[in-house]
Amino acid sequence: MTNNLLTIQNMIYEIRGLKVMLDSDLASLYQVETKYLKRTAKRNLQRFPVDFMFQLTQSELSNLRCQNGTSSWGGSRYLPYAFTEQGIAMLSGLLNSEIAIKANIQIMRTFVQLRHYVLTKSDTNEQIAELRKLLMLYIEKNDKRVNDIIIALNNLIAQPKPTTKRIGFNTE
Repeated sequence: MTNNLLTIQNMIYEIRGLKVMLDSDLASLYQVETKYLKRTAKRNLQRFPVDFMFQLTQSELSNLRCQNGTSSWGGSRYLPYAFTEQGIAMLSGLLNSEIAIKANIQIMRTFVQLRHYVLTKSDTNEQIAELRKLLMLYIEKNDKRVNDIIIALNNLIAQPKPTTKRIGFNTE
């Protein structure tokens, strides 16, 4: 079960500031064809406002490909749809097979687990803020030191070259 949760976690992306799953990943989990999943959602558009489901733009898809290090997305001619947690819940009511129900339960558990993780790690933000303050102080201190070194080097460069008396036979 934890292996399934990890697999599902790897299928959750952050796009437009929302945690979403792509239609192809959902179709794989539900063991249906992607075109069937899309068709079912499109036939019930009133159930899927933009905060439940949206189609990716070409730049979002390109960015997603770069993040995943893949050169192609499987050859689909159409831009994928992204489903938020609410959209996935709505989709589960439309895909009524036993596999879809079991997969949806796993997906919902994964979303809950992610939310729980974020809530229990709230002190992480405070730690990050504290580290940021320390880093800024360190940079400020070292900026002064580096600035002092630059001033000293500039002073050395600006000083006139010392005149040296040549030793030896002079023809003049």
